[in-house]
Amino acid sequence: MSTTQPPASPGPARSAGANPSQPTIAKEGEREAVDKAVPPAKVNGKPQVGPTGRPLRAIPDPPLLERHGPAQVLAMCNQKGGVGKTTSTINLGAALAEYGRRVLLVDFDPQGALSVGLGVQPHELEQTVYNAIMERAVTADDVLRRTKIEGMDLLPSNIDLSAAEVQLVAEVGREHTLLRVLQPVLRDYDYVLVDCQPSLGLLTVNALTAADGVIIPLECEFFSLRGVALLIDTIEKVRERLNPKLDITGILATMFDPRTLHSREVMARVVEAFGDTVFDTVINRTVRFPETTVAGEPITTWAPKSAGAQAYRALAREVIAR
Repeated sequence: MSTTQPPASPGPARSAGANPSQPTIAKEGEREAVDKAVPPAKVNGKPQVGPTGRPLRAIPDPPLLERHGPAQVLAMCNQKGGVGKTTSTINLGAALAEYGRRVLLVDFDPQGALSVGLGVQPHELEQTVYNAIMERAVTADDVLRRTKIEGMDLLPSNIDLSAAEVQLVAEVGREHTLLRVLQPVLRDYDYVLVDCQPSLGLLTVNALTAADGVIIPLECEFFSLRGVALLIDTIEKVRERLNPKLDITGILATMFDPRTLHSREVMARVVEAFGDTVFDTVINRTVRFPETTVAGEPITTWAPKSAGAQAYRALAREVIAR
């Protein structure tokens, strides 16, 4: 199946029909824009230095696809909460979809934040990813939901998933349960993004066992940096014992504030420790992200011209290139 390259415009317009029960938020253009576009790799033939302190690498536009699948499975993983896993899963997925990729988002956190961030009310769901992993008669197709973003689907979650960690302990091959659920649908997608819970428990191990790669969202803050060593140790153990193909796709710096010395120092240490594994794309702090959560849609459609939207499009290009 052929796909067309998305236009060079910042993204599709915001979908009509806002939920009247949601608070009214000023749309982009209704107030002065404060964000700046992501800088190009070169200006006047000279490499530009990004927030990582390295020259920005030239990332080509993604190639056109003649068909979809099989999907590359990427786990968004960090045992520390509040580092931007869910925000990055939603917006990276939407940006990949803009580039003609078919994307499946998997909400693998009992809090159901990914589902809420896409306008789904978890407590109203009759079936979730929990049913798919615990009941053999329920498949991913039974649980799958379309989103407002063309080409992006969702396997939702709610608090029921918290019981799975206990119930799976007695199961044979318990670490491969999510992989069993995903395998039949991999042929239909180009990317599967799994939003992991903020822990290194059995659910996260399931996500790592099913994944081809891991994206580690890392808040530019000292305590976040300290926890990465433990996460990488877990990834190495999963690679050795359960999933030999597992690799770290990249480390994504989030909540970066270029005005503070602390953010810049943490960034320098991350780049020093992990080198080219760190994405050139850096996600700055912005008021736009909390707004999109309330709106129940990605920043690429809520504020398509914002720096946050441009950053996730740049991240999508890097992910495709890797």
